[in-house]
Amino acid sequence: MTTAEQTRQRILDAATEEFATHGIAGARVDRIAKRSGMSKPMIYAYYGAKDQLFDAVFHAHVIANGDRVPFTAAELPEYAARLYDDYLADPALARLVLWKRLERESTGYLYPSLEDHDVRHIRDIEAEQRAGSIRPDLDPADIWSLLISTAATWAQASMTVVATSADAPEVHQRRRTALAATIRAGLCTQE
Repeated sequence: MTTAEQTRQRILDAATEEFATHGIAGARVDRIAKRSGMSKPMIYAYYGAKDQLFDAVFHAHVIANGDRVPFTAAELPEYAARLYDDYLADPALARLVLWKRLERESTGYLYPSLEDHDVRHIRDIEAEQRAGSIRPDLDPADIWSLLISTAATWAQASMTVVATSADAPEVHQRRRTALAATIRAGLCTQE
């Protein structure tokens, strides 16, 4: 990794913590500069305005999530359990998603410019519906939304309990099992 790449990463890491904690409006470039050890002019030189820095942080986490948790439509229950693990490993992801929803995209599609990503997954779901492993009576886009939101049941936006790495391993396993069973019963065919 070059010095420039290391600098960009230090800024992204500091900005991730700042945006996840304070949102877009509440984030302060001064705190990002202090946390990263970079000057404000350096941050602006690398990322432009604060909004552009948020976009870079958001994009990095969303893309990283997609890379870390490859989607296989034939394995919806297993995918939900893997997403649970990824949300646990990257708690900033769910918080960044919430801030974006609260401060920028209050309705509609949350990931402008990433539509192709979801379109591929929806096509894979349609193929599995034709193959008979996923319920054919539900719209593939609704299946995708239900899958993602169910997997996030214990993520940072939880209405009940937020999972943390401090939870006992058997608790995490119980939740993974519950997710897989719920997805299997609700979205998959019972062949």
